[in-house]
Amino acid sequence: MNTANPPPLTSASQPRRFATTVKLAFVGALALLLLIPLSMVKSLLSERRLRRNEAILNITGSWGDSQTLIGPVLVVPYRVPVKAQRERLVEGRYKTVEEITWTTAQACFLPTNLTVTGTLDPSVLHRGIYEAAVYRGALALSGTFAPPDFSEWKVDPTNILWEDASVLLSVSAPRGISDALVLRLGGTSLPLAPGPALAAFSNPLRARLPAGAFDLAKPTAFALDVTLNGSDALRVAPVGMQTQVTLESTWPDPSFQGAFLPAQREVTPQGFKAVWQVSYYGRGFPQAWTSAESLNASEGLARGAFGVSLVTPVDSYRLVERALKYGILFIVLLFTGFFLFETLTRLRIHALQYLLVGAALCIFYLSLLAFSELLPFGGAYLTAAGSAAALVTGYSAAVLGSRRRALAIALELALIYGFLYITLQLQDYALVFGSAGLFAALAVVMFTTRRVNWYEAR
Repeated sequence: MNTANPPPLTSASQPRRFATTVKLAFVGALALLLLIPLSMVKSLLSERRLRRNEAILNITGSWGDSQTLIGPVLVVPYRVPVKAQRERLVEGRYKTVEEITWTTAQACFLPTNLTVTGTLDPSVLHRGIYEAAVYRGALALSGTFAPPDFSEWKVDPTNILWEDASVLLSVSAPRGISDALVLRLGGTSLPLAPGPALAAFSNPLRARLPAGAFDLAKPTAFALDVTLNGSDALRVAPVGMQTQVTLESTWPDPSFQGAFLPAQREVTPQGFKAVWQVSYYGRGFPQAWTSAESLNASEGLARGAFGVSLVTPVDSYRLVERALKYGILFIVLLFTGFFLFETLTRLRIHALQYLLVGAALCIFYLSLLAFSELLPFGGAYLTAAGSAAALVTGYSAAVLGSRRRALAIALELALIYGFLYITLQLQDYALVFGSAGLFAALAVVMFTTRRVNWYEAR
């Protein structure tokens, strides 16, 4: 086996060795210099993404934001005696006497069961070149309330203010409600109207209960139809001891999210249908509470909500951002190809020519960002990669002095851009595929240069 041993450093070999080292260091410095335009493209990406988000907020602010539905909740106020020690003048002397004052607390009762059946009619609204997925939801709520039980808090029945009882419903974005809401409780129809903060709920929709509207001897059924506009997501809080929610839509790309996942789901290119069945054992808040217990019920109910989000299938900005992470790596790989041609074929490639080739690779990312705002990502990637590859290949034919060498560069670019596109499409296996690709690239370089005597290279 022949082993290439370093020759003695003669006066002729020292300049050649020094020149190769300097050229390699200079090419590396040029690659690092190209991080500047890559960072500028990344900054532009952040700016365009921010502008996209502002446009989406503009659309959804006019149509309706993401919706979270909580309720209905029965709220019954009651009087609470409070003992206080006061100083009183009795027979010319101050004495401490005990007085009783009264304050009002609110008891909240959730339904025994809740059934929600709804459809989401999706559409896409545009603001310039930007778009946002919105929906119009039609929900039918039904269930029963058990007679309120105050025995847990040892409340005297005479202190319960039944005449001030009410039922409230919380909708996170009430401006999206398009039709009047009427609660059917037993045999009574009660309109819901905006009201002040009540029982830790901010800006609830509230219906005052008239005398006799609520049966205190047996469960009382309720029903409510809600039509509302929203965007991105719809969530429902599991307020029943048993909660069943059924949602369906023609949107083909749902993302089920929240504290609970569907018990049944069917997703097809024509839409989806999902059914949730949630018991009160796993939701993290009680079936009844009072304002005296310092329980932030509205936050607990919101955290326990679940539902669906209408996902935009491809976020081009996220894909461009992932592609930019490979920018310096691909510049190094292409520079390595040019450097090997220069070393193995005794070519002389000027630093400016390296810089121009690197600039073409940087423009690829700028083109990808620009085209991805107007075209599907696959078409945008093909257009940007094809333009950059054609530019570099045509320039390489002149720089390398051979069409065959230019075709080798074209093949390298095809592999680089193909590797990047596949990596961008992968989610769970992107790291494995990327590591394997880099290992293969290093293996090719090592195999190609295995017999090069770098002491004699120029």
